Amino acid sequence: MDGGPRVAIVTGGSSGIGLGVGTRLADQHYDVVLTARTESKLRAAAVSIGARHVAADSADPQAFAGVVAEAGRVDLLVHAAGIMDGTFVRKESLEGFESVLRANLTSAYVVTNAVLPVMPVGGRIVFLSSSSAHAPQPGRAAYSASKAGLNAFAGALAKEVERDGIAVHVVTTGPVATPMLDDVRFPMRTLGVDDVANIVVWLDSLPPNVVLPEVVLSSVDAGPFAPEPFVPEAARRLGRTEL
Repeated sequence: MDGGPRVAIVTGGSSGIGLGVGTRLADQHYDVVLTARTESKLRAAAVSIGARHVAADSADPQAFAGVVAEAGRVDLLVHAAGIMDGTFVRKESLEGFESVLRANLTSAYVVTNAVLPVMPVGGRIVFLSSSSAHAPQPGRAAYSASKAGLNAFAGALAKEVERDGIAVHVVTTGPVATPMLDDVRFPMRTLGVDDVANIVVWLDSLPPNVVLPEVVLSSVDAGPFAPEPFVPEAARRLGRTEL
């Protein structure tokens, strides 16, 4: 290593948790490479935080190779890209089911496979998962399966790369106030993007000998620290604005 700043790739970096993580890392003087699929939105996000960027589909090996080439060395990979899509199994098409798994689970393999050859000792991989991995949601079978698979993938990967001096973590969150929740039809207590971003930065500050497979985050539901209810767009249209 050349003693320069840590180089971080953040997927899903054009908005939501990915952009929040990228912002916090840039504030901490990381050399950040943001990636997402939409070039114009990604470019604006990268310019706003002083990061590099490469537009790519995280589930496409050839496209993501361009992201790694731009980074050069990867000390930290934060995989925040994903979708919350799908429906009840009796209504789901095979194509719809597979598209969710591709975005949320296949992508985890693709980005990991691409960065490992350029990740040095002391590298770290952080996957953003969901409470649906442990408490599957009816009507979100594909999403729940993809996130459970992501957690299992991360666990297997951690054992594989421990000998290389690389740490692997999963940050499993409850609902986070991002546009991903726009189609949810009821209000809820949510975490903020900064809550998640701060945890990711903290994980990369841990001593390299510390093993911490999973961090589970959720918002409190009651008491003085409970946030105001978050009302998604779909809930607002239905007039459901109170818990």
